[in-house]
Amino acid sequence: MDNQVNISYITLLGYVEMNKYRYLYFAILFTVYVLIIGSNSIIVYLIWSNKSLHDPMYIFIAALLCNCVLYSTTVYPKLLIDFLSDNQIISYSACLLQFFMFYTLGSSEFILLAAMSFDRYVSICKPLSYQTIMTTTTVKWLLALAWVLPVCHAAVQVILSAQSQICHSSMKGIFCNNSIFSLYCVKSTSLLVFGVVSLVDLLVLPLLFTIFTYAKIFTVSYQKSQTFRRKAAETCIPHLLVLISFSYLASYDIIIARVESSLPKTVRYIMTLQIFLYHPLFNPFIYGLKMKEISKYLKNFCLIKV
Repeated sequence: MDNQVNISYITLLGYVEMNKYRYLYFAILFTVYVLIIGSNSIIVYLIWSNKSLHDPMYIFIAALLCNCVLYSTTVYPKLLIDFLSDNQIISYSACLLQFFMFYTLGSSEFILLAAMSFDRYVSICKPLSYQTIMTTTTVKWLLALAWVLPVCHAAVQVILSAQSQICHSSMKGIFCNNSIFSLYCVKSTSLLVFGVVSLVDLLVLPLLFTIFTYAKIFTVSYQKSQTFRRKAAETCIPHLLVLISFSYLASYDIIIARVESSLPKTVRYIMTLQIFLYHPLFNPFIYGLKMKEISKYLKNFCLIKV
């Protein structure tokens, strides 16, 4: 076993029919990656360049879309390289870095969505106190929490992983997510315990907070006029759609990637691609077309470009 402890490169075995479809895979994912960067960047630019969109709600949307671009960049460049390579390998140190970035940015999304739900709650349920509560300082603290807390959790997991003994030089995945735990000789109790703590802190609690907050919003809205309910729905439904989409993908990553599964390789491959394929495209579509203020500036932007 000692001669396997110093394994420095990991083979990724999750790809399907690479020899036959590598250029098709590359073309599709390259196109998607360009669309992700372009669509998210346009919405962020519109928010940044128009002072009327400098309210906390739009600032959180811009932060979420920036997070999407970074989240995608964690995965797509390596995938595109792998599609054109004869061997799909990654160094163990790069694998740990990808793991760190993927879960840091993925967890940030849940906290940002929770911050957005809090902003909507204050705006709809406590409108007279909105300016007092949602100050610039509050927004900065919420943004800092959204990025710093996941960094701390992911850093501990990476440190514990780096200290674990490796017995396998290959894994079923196509990138370094929870599949990395299948490389270790013995399942670390400390990693398992801290993984559960991270799951509760970064996913379960923000998710429960968001659900509770929107439940309060819809309860209050139900007691108001139809116009009030329509306004509340216009601002809350896009956030809920994004939350549902990302929660579904996170659930797959936790359940399937970490627990040994008998799913066929092709099914695992397709499901894994979904984790980062359409969600980063889903966000700018929802916020660009469903949020009236952003949609107005987006139409003007498109007319100018035409």
